[in-house]
Amino acid sequence: MNNFINKLKSEDKIELVDPSVDICNSYLEKSSNCLKSAKLLLQNNLYENSIGMSYYAMYNLLLALLFRTGIKCENHSGSILLLKLLFGKNVLFKLISDAKRERIDKQYYITTEKDEISKEISDQLLDNAEDFSLKMRVVIKNLNNDSIEELRKKLRSI
Repeated sequence: MNNFINKLKSEDKIELVDPSVDICNSYLEKSSNCLKSAKLLLQNNLYENSIGMSYYAMYNLLLALLFRTGIKCENHSGSILLLKLLFGKNVLFKLISDAKRERIDKQYYITTEKDEISKEISDQLLDNAEDFSLKMRVVIKNLNNDSIEELRKKLRSI
């Protein structure tokens, strides 16, 4: 895990930037819009697309958290791994990792799944995205200058 993070750092795909409330808020809004889209797509039986939007609702929240702490990561897997390594959010790590896997499966591969299975997966991912959203917003709200500096130090030491 640390080797992967170090590789991304050496390629300038993970870097420290100035913490930004404005960028954080932009990603929070983007996440909310993805969640609304996921619901609309699900209601219209567009399950694969709903799954993708549920994932991006989570991913945009993760980007909001990272930019709030002044961390820029240009790699989905790296960003998700930082959630576990820096923030110790194993449950949230699992939710977004599972969502990423489902999004990739539905976006890049053709399946012969019955609509009921896709609907069930889409429903579950939307529920997970809503849960993820609530918990991540609490994490972001509870950040302060000291905790942000500690997280930045932790990233430097990896």
